[in-house]
Amino acid sequence: MPTERHETLTKIVATVGPACNRVDTLVKLIEGGVRVLRINFSHGSFEDFENSLRVARQAADRTNTAIGVFGDLSGPKIRVTTVDNNELELHVGDHVEINSREGFVGRRDGQTGVVTLACTYDRLVDEVEIGHRLLINDGAIRMLVTNKVADNEDQLGLGPRLICNVLVGGPVSNKKGINLPDTHISAPALTDWDEECAAWAVENELDYLAMSFVRRAADLERLHGFLESFGRSRSGIRSHTRLPIIAKIEKPQAIDELEGICDKADAIMVARGDLGVEMDLAEVPVIQKRIIRCAHDHSKPVIVATQMLQSMIDEPVPTRAEVSDCANAILDGADAVMLSGETAVGRYPDEAVSVLTRTARFTEDHRAQVMGQQTRPPRLAQESRYRTAAIAHGVSTIAKDLGAHCVVTWSELGGSARYLSQNRLTIPIVAVSSNQTALRQMALHYGVVPVWMPRPASPEAFLQAVDQLFLDRQWVAPGDPIVICRGDPIGTPGVTNQIRIHYVGDVCRVTWRVKGE
Repeated sequence: MPTERHETLTKIVATVGPACNRVDTLVKLIEGGVRVLRINFSHGSFEDFENSLRVARQAADRTNTAIGVFGDLSGPKIRVTTVDNNELELHVGDHVEINSREGFVGRRDGQTGVVTLACTYDRLVDEVEIGHRLLINDGAIRMLVTNKVADNEDQLGLGPRLICNVLVGGPVSNKKGINLPDTHISAPALTDWDEECAAWAVENELDYLAMSFVRRAADLERLHGFLESFGRSRSGIRSHTRLPIIAKIEKPQAIDELEGICDKADAIMVARGDLGVEMDLAEVPVIQKRIIRCAHDHSKPVIVATQMLQSMIDEPVPTRAEVSDCANAILDGADAVMLSGETAVGRYPDEAVSVLTRTARFTEDHRAQVMGQQTRPPRLAQESRYRTAAIAHGVSTIAKDLGAHCVVTWSELGGSARYLSQNRLTIPIVAVSSNQTALRQMALHYGVVPVWMPRPASPEAFLQAVDQLFLDRQWVAPGDPIVICRGDPIGTPGVTNQIRIHYVGDVCRVTWRVKGE
C-alpha cells in the first residue's frame, strides 16, 4: 500500500545539507521514500538550522506527508583545529606533536620536519597515556603516542603536548575528528554547544533529539534533566511531555552499558562511524545485531547509520557490498536506515534514496515470503503484561490468520502505534491521530503510516472515516479485511482496549473487547 508514495515498512532517514537544502529537492526525496530528516548540529549556525527546518516543513506540507525532523547534537567530539593551507600531509614515521593551544595553526617545520597540530580538547595531555592510539579522520590516519611533555616539563615554551609517531599517513584538513580508543575521556557528554542546540530544538518543535557519544545511562539522564529544567524555565510549570531522545551508540563503553541506555532512551542509533574506529572493525556487524536486539527487547525504534551508500556521494551507482549491507540491516530488524553524506553533500541524493527504497522493498517482500506474518513481541513488554503490548501482539496474530491487508489504530500520542510497530508486522500499520507532533514522531517507527484525521465523534464515525480514507486513496478494495485497534473513548491516551475485524465498505464487523474494560 500507498504505492504512489513508494511507502516501505523500513523508514528512510536523510540528512539535510547543501546538496538537498531546497524545497523542490526535499519534495523529491520525500516522494522517493524519505520519512525522517536529520539536521546535523556539528555543521553550521542557528541561521543554517532554521533554514533547514523551514525547508523541511515546507516540503512536508507540499507533499501532505508527516515527516519527522531530528536534531543531532555534536557531543564532546575532539577535533583538530586549523592547519596551514587547509591541508597537511602526514607520512609514515613522521614525528607529530599535539597540543591544546587555542588559535594555533597546524604546520610542518621546514627545517626539522616536525609536524605540530592543535586539538579542541584541553585535557588531552592529562588523560592520554604513552602507548595509547590516536586516530584522525575516522581512523584513516593512525598514530601511537610515544611520549608526552607536561606543563612543568616544557623547556621550549611550546606548552604541554603529546609526542606521536605516524603509523598510517594521509591528509589532515581543518576540523577533522580525533578518536582515542584506548583513553577514558572525562569530557561531559553534554557540552555548552549541545545545550544551546537542545534549547533551540525545543523552541523550534523538533520531533527528536539525538545525543552523540553516549557512554552510560547517566548521560541520557543529564540531557533529560536539562530538557526538563529548560521547559520549566520557559513556562514555570513542569510539562508532561518532552522531546524524545535518540541515543547514538558509538563508544565501546556504551556497549557495556547497553541495557541501561536502551531503558532510558526513546530510540537507538547504531552509529557505525566512530564505533568502527574505536573498536575492531570486524566486531561491528555482530555488535550491530546485538544493539538492534536490545532495542527491540525494550520496545525502542532503532536506526542503522553511517556509510550505508557511501560511494554514492560521488558515484550514481552503489557497490554491491553497500546494497547488501543495507539489506542486512533491514533483515537484522532496523526500524530505519540513515543516509548521511549521501544526501547532505553527495552528487546523487535522489538516486541514493531510490536505491535504498528499492532495496527495502525487495528485502521486506523476501522477509514476508520467508516468515509470513510470524512476529516476535518485545521481550520486556511481554514480561510486563502491559495491556497495550498484549493487544498489539494479539493484533499481529489476528492479522496473520485473517490475511489482513493492514492494521489501523487511533494513536493519540503514538503509544499504540509504537507497540504495534515493535511486533514487526509484515503489513502496514496506519496510525491515525489529530496530533501533528505525534504523527511526525510516528514517522520513525517501522511499518507505521501516520495519517491526520480530526477526532471522530464516535466509533461508528471512525469506521466511516477509515473506509473513506482507504477507498479515496485506493489503498485497498471494497471488502478487503483490515484489523482496527483503538480505545473507547477514542482520543484518550492509554486506554487502547479493542480489536475490531473490519471489511472495508462495511461488509461485516466483529468486535472483541478486552475482559474487564
